Amino acid sequence: MALKPNSADGRTRSWVQIFIVFGLCCFFYILGAWQRSGFGKGDSIALEITKHGADCAIIPSLNFETHHAGEVGNVGESEKIKSFQPCPPRYVDYTPCQDQKRAMTFPRDNMIYRERHCPREEEKLHCLVPAPKGYVTPFPWPKSRDYVPYANAPYKALTVEKAIQNWIQYEGNVFRFPGGGTQFPQGADKYIDQLAAVIPITNGTVRTALDTGCGVASWGAYLWSRNVLAMSFAPRDSHEAQVQFALERGVPAVIGVLGTIKMPYPSRAFDMAHCSRCLIPWGANDGMYLKEVDRVLRPGGYWVLSGPPINWRNNYKAWQRPKEELEEEQQKIEDVAKLLCWEKKHEKGEIAIWQKRVNDESCRGREDDSQAKFCKAEEANDVWYELCLRLL
Repeated sequence: MALKPNSADGRTRSWVQIFIVFGLCCFFYILGAWQRSGFGKGDSIALEITKHGADCAIIPSLNFETHHAGEVGNVGESEKIKSFQPCPPRYVDYTPCQDQKRAMTFPRDNMIYRERHCPREEEKLHCLVPAPKGYVTPFPWPKSRDYVPYANAPYKALTVEKAIQNWIQYEGNVFRFPGGGTQFPQGADKYIDQLAAVIPITNGTVRTALDTGCGVASWGAYLWSRNVLAMSFAPRDSHEAQVQFALERGVPAVIGVLGTIKMPYPSRAFDMAHCSRCLIPWGANDGMYLKEVDRVLRPGGYWVLSGPPINWRNNYKAWQRPKEELEEEQQKIEDVAKLLCWEKKHEKGEIAIWQKRVNDESCRGREDDSQAKFCKAEEANDVWYELCLRLL
């Protein structure tokens, strides 16, 4: 038989708990009142110092004045803040260090004239470059991938020059981008599907990509739907405003060229690099441009080349180029890729894909190559200038 609980013991425990809580409350109340009265330890010390009239400037070297190196604190009330006026309308297409008239005065060797050439101090503009007349806020993504307001980049030349390649179309007051390119007139999506049959794009292996000679950056724009972020660059050349179109679409892009200066990206920054008929002479200058691509590719990364000279035997007539020239061009690319120890994974149609080795263990043979000059540790990021091979 179960024992009945003793109600008297329960009431006793309840009263004990109430008494303890009440006692603690009183204790902390009295403690707080004592400290507030000025007789707490910290307050009593402060009170003692105050009574003896102690000087607060105990450390005379302390200085609470501002110590800015600039002249902000010395600006008088009579001085006005310098303001810049808008530039004349003729500067609407002006890009600092990319002035076309100035560029044409530089040598064309190694694309020097397409590189950045900044004016002298006395030639610099001190005005605000105006927006195109009627400029409006760009469309939000994903609509901006396919449409750009005409007023934001009012240039129709590419709609005629690249009409059959589906780069860009003019429709009313907007430009429409069907997703085509010189090597993928049927659309970037189908082209990326071809690449994805060889490169593991969909499983997260490829997350970053570099598009050299990007055009209007449709390849990079359509990679976003596959969780791949592409950085695109192209020179400011006869393809009017191609980088401006890319930026208006919301695709990361810069004006740039592979010339005499290395790319402004850290080593091993990209999982994939891409050239779709980008007109870069990859085999020239002892493979300098391919060695730079090798630098920015991570181990195991991929390089895609589509267009000339790939599969030149079947295409030299369509390209209207001598087959001997194309054969030599591709052979130079193959030789540099072999020197870099890239593995050729695919060649079909006009597309070839190489993969960078994961480590040096998989490429011991190149150590005996007389043409192989390996970078020293301090040169690892300067393959462009040293023309050396970077260790994996």
